[in-house]
Amino acid sequence: MRILILGGTTEASAFAACLAGRSDLSPLLSLAGRTSDPRPAPIPTRIGGFGSIDGLVHFLMEKRIAAVVDATHPFAARMSHNAAEACDRIGVRLLALRRPPWVATAGDRWIEVPSMIEAVQALGEAPRRVFLTIGRLELNPFSAAQQHTYVVRSIEPIGDALDAPHVIAIRARAPFIEDTERALMEREAIDVIVTKNSGGTATYPKITAARALGLPVIVVARPQKPVGVEEAETAEAAVRWLERLHRPAP
Repeated sequence: MRILILGGTTEASAFAACLAGRSDLSPLLSLAGRTSDPRPAPIPTRIGGFGSIDGLVHFLMEKRIAAVVDATHPFAARMSHNAAEACDRIGVRLLALRRPPWVATAGDRWIEVPSMIEAVQALGEAPRRVFLTIGRLELNPFSAAQQHTYVVRSIEPIGDALDAPHVIAIRARAPFIEDTERALMEREAIDVIVTKNSGGTATYPKITAARALGLPVIVVARPQKPVGVEEAETAEAAVRWLERLHRPAP
């Protein structure tokens, strides 16, 4: 049974590890290629996009894919919609491996906004030291608020993605721990944090660190994903879904 995993997340890596070495399944991990040095996977991997929905349909048919597991980032809305459309066209089963979003708890000072543009506006007019943990592809809107000092953490170099006079770039890859997150925020005298509501445990320590320090966090809501798609929250649940698909009850 040939499976295509649309990856790029911790859950995708865990799912790939669960399938490695199995003789009854033939998984292929697909990465978009936005990270120049992705972690190696224990299963065959391809890097790059499909060009369009038609391109994905052609790939699924050419490779005789029986099932697709969409384990892309919660903010990769376009890829998820393309996968849903492509699978629906040719009758390929689709599972969305979606981690639950974070939920504010006692002590959190969240400002929830629907987009990056609203996140910029939520910073206000007074100059602040802003910790941006949103990835390099979402930085451009903050170029409109040049009065702030931005501490930007990303896996890849940010280049000229943020055109502002006061930018401090930090390259790092999750997972993080609360103690080091607190130390970073104190060292850089952070006033406010901006993050996507990505969910998961790998980057959640910034939320607990902000809570401990009493810092406000501007949280950008997730984009709308396709509705009517079967879902799983963990790699283990996704494996059980595949096994039911592969060995249907008599």
